[in-house]
Formats: sequence, structure tokens, C-alpha cells
Amino acid sequence: MGLTTLTVLVANVNDVERAIAVQCLVDSGAVHSVIQSDVLEQLGIKPFARKEYSLANGDLISRQRGAAVFKYEGRIGYADVIFGEPGDANLLGATTLESMELVLDPFRRELLPLPMILGGYHPPERG
Repeated sequence: MGLTTLTVLVANVNDVERAIAVQCLVDSGAVHSVIQSDVLEQLGIKPFARKEYSLANGDLISRQRGAAVFKYEGRIGYADVIFGEPGDANLLGATTLESMELVLDPFRRELLPLPMILGGYHPPERG
């Protein structure tokens, strides 16, 4: 299995111009992204909750959660972020990718534009 890593800019939702470049492993199986706590604190991002998360081996861990802005190649998105602790990897999760309208192609291990479908839209009748 190949790994996909990329560098994204992470910013505070209240100051999107001040951002820090972070190298992340793309993990489309993870719901939220994980960014090291010291980076988030440096940007002034504050946690709004603490949650338990289940690891692949079944262990439970507790981490703080906040919100951040993510930028990649001209795309920008807003998503929840987990405050990483020592030993945690920086991960880019599915909701962050979707917020930037991107999806991981699992065969080519590259990011592709996510087709945006407005499911409940009904065009007005003509005539």
C-alpha cells in the first residue's frame, strides 16, 4: 500500500492570512484531521471539546478538538481538527478533504476534484 503525503497550510478561522505549512499523511479513512497541538496553539486555535477516539487496534484515546482553515493548491476549506499529542502523526482526514472539494483516488494515490452535487435542487418549471 502506498502512502500519500502533502503539505497544507493551516490557519485560524479568525485570521486566515496567517498560516503554517504542515506536512500531512492523507488518511481518507479518518474522519477528522490531526495537527500537532503546538502548531494549532501557535495559530491561536482553541479547543472546543474533548472526545474519545477509537484506534485501529481498538484502543481508546482522548484528544481535544477544535476548528481550522486548510489551504491546498488554491483550495480552501474549514473543518474540525484534532489536537495531536506527542507520537501522533499529522493526518488529513476525509471531512477536511471534502471541505476543500477533494477526494483521494485510492488506486493512483492522488487527489482529485470532488464532484459537487446539489441533491435537493429542483429547477423551476418553464412555460
